Amino acid sequence: MTPTPTHQPYGTPTTPHLTVRGEAHLEADPEIAHITITLTARGTDRRTTLDDLTRRNTTTLDLLKTYGDTIEKLETGALAIHPQLTRHGRTERIRAYHGTIQLTATINDFTALGELTARLADHDLTRVDGPWWALRPTSPVHTAARRQAVHEALQRARTYAEALNTRLDALLELNDTGVDTGPHLGRSAFAAHAMPIGAAGTEAAPIDLEPVRQTVDAQVEASFTLAPPDLG
Repeated sequence: MTPTPTHQPYGTPTTPHLTVRGEAHLEADPEIAHITITLTARGTDRRTTLDDLTRRNTTTLDLLKTYGDTIEKLETGALAIHPQLTRHGRTERIRAYHGTIQLTATINDFTALGELTARLADHDLTRVDGPWWALRPTSPVHTAARRQAVHEALQRARTYAEALNTRLDALLELNDTGVDTGPHLGRSAFAAHAMPIGAAGTEAAPIDLEPVRQTVDAQVEASFTLAPPDLG
């Protein structure tokens, strides 16, 4: 049985090595947007405050669910109820209770996003932060960037080989040195604390949101062996 030849981890005159980098920088429209909704309740009684917070949470969830598949993901984050203290002589007393609950929604329809954001911000004691724009982790844009980075590395290696009047012989190693996506940030944040945004008895007008294009950067490092060049 003939043993399988192994490549040395370093170049030699008979098997010189070449290592190059390949990069890709692509831009694409975002596919999804994330918003964070913070609901607040205040009261002098702990149970009443919790009941108010629960009611606001139910109202918000009911609204979000009316958008069906437009909401790709809906998650409940931290729930907190804590007392607000005030000093009374040498002691402290509970003046009120403050409660918050946080929801995060992922939305794939940006027209609906503007309408939903306005309707949420129209609610009392409701804060809406975002949107944060993004590509899905499975977006084909990531694959395209990786493929382009590999092609650039291969083309660069061939250019060096041609400059030496030789050719590429074998691929030794290919390393993915990173795929970055950005920017994620949006340009808007909305809040309604004491009074709703819309006029009494009217729906809040949809907010015109301009999606932020996403940049995907991919980098690879490739090592090849070369056919021995004639340097004479």
